Amino acid sequence: MKRSRRNALLAVAGLLLGGGGLVAVNAIANAGTATSRSEAVACPSVAERLPQIPGRARGEVDRELALLKQQTERANAKMSEAESGRDEMVRIVLQPLGAERAAALERIEIAIERAGSERPRGLQSLALCTAGAQDANRVTADGGNTGGSGQEDGNTGGGALPDDNGPAEEDFVDITSVAPNVQRVGKGRNASTGSFVSRCGVNEKGRFNSDNVIVAPGVGNGAHHTHDYVGALGVDAFTTNESLAAGGTTCTNGDRSTYYWPVLRDRDGVEQSDADRPGGGAEGNVGEILTPASVSLQFVGSPRTKVTAMPRFLRIITGDAKANANGGANANARWSCTGFESRVELKDKYPICPRGSKVVRISKFQSCWDGANTDSANHRSHVAFADARGTCPKGFRAIPQLVQRVTYNGLAGSTRFAVDSFPESFHKPITDHGDFINAMSDPLMRKAVACINTGRRCG
Repeated sequence: MKRSRRNALLAVAGLLLGGGGLVAVNAIANAGTATSRSEAVACPSVAERLPQIPGRARGEVDRELALLKQQTERANAKMSEAESGRDEMVRIVLQPLGAERAAALERIEIAIERAGSERPRGLQSLALCTAGAQDANRVTADGGNTGGSGQEDGNTGGGALPDDNGPAEEDFVDITSVAPNVQRVGKGRNASTGSFVSRCGVNEKGRFNSDNVIVAPGVGNGAHHTHDYVGALGVDAFTTNESLAAGGTTCTNGDRSTYYWPVLRDRDGVEQSDADRPGGGAEGNVGEILTPASVSLQFVGSPRTKVTAMPRFLRIITGDAKANANGGANANARWSCTGFESRVELKDKYPICPRGSKVVRISKFQSCWDGANTDSANHRSHVAFADARGTCPKGFRAIPQLVQRVTYNGLAGSTRFAVDSFPESFHKPITDHGDFINAMSDPLMRKAVACINTGRRCG
């Protein structure tokens, strides 16, 4: 997104919030006096995007819609506090509002699902609100504001928000100033100390899409951000177990598993080809997509016991793409710099790395399996993390743990990079996450387990 377009910003249209009621965008007037040009918060419509609401869920959904209305009204009232310009407006108004809306939208999804209907898809894309100079005389009949374009897709005013949806300055920290925080887990007598490596490349051919076949199968742009892919070829929202088993792979050992994660972008003024497309600039993910310098996919053992084979087509997601809105319970981000990994891992900060050092992203996947299911309704409860001593919860068994390590060149000293995210997640480092579907053949998985359990290093 060119810099000249950055300042044309923050206009959206179409606001319909709260129990089916029509709500006009309230303009903020100077000293309580109405003006024809003013700052106003505008959010995408929620009520008009909902499916048929089951009777059992109606009361709860109506309460959440009313809450969304109140949140927007409070945000409008706070606009007058943003006295330091756009950056302050984003920090004290738009970011908190986006997090609040994301939580309310998730509660709506859960209420509808709990009432026996299919969980709505795509509601989280409505969490991001914008604001800017609005023409108070151009409020539409449904309570929206055309922003001069007449569009009502929630993203007018010349395109997506290139930098105004994060990350913030406080999301970065000089790694040399961070005290050591990496803890070691002691190994017991029955530990499985070997490892197995799949070498699958670095996505040097640029295989990207904004789908997520685990969380949103059959839904194009289900992730609302762009993923890197290695392993199985041609993975998208419509991939099946059968297509994984039959397809090609970038892995040298024949591993047809798919490994994918949100891309990292250099946001320092360089456009990517997706600057105006879904999953890219249309949803605030802007800048040059960075090809990793290295990708390590290593399966390791348990410090307490031998591991058992993963079932074929086991699905695991680790981390939480909405961790800033969901409270961080499922967050599993780890950021560091080469030369510091053994001492420092950051969960909620991007590292500012010293000269000669690479930025590192580490994802340690769940290492315990319930012994029965390859997936679950929330895509989490069929797998679990071991406790601080490395012991699996009761009823779970240890499986090979995927440790994914991705590094990037050219970012030493930089605070201009960010992970792709949902629009409402503001590119926070805590939202980093990874996805994995095991499609190793049974013989290859048996080989991996044997190497891990006998203390060998294979791959």
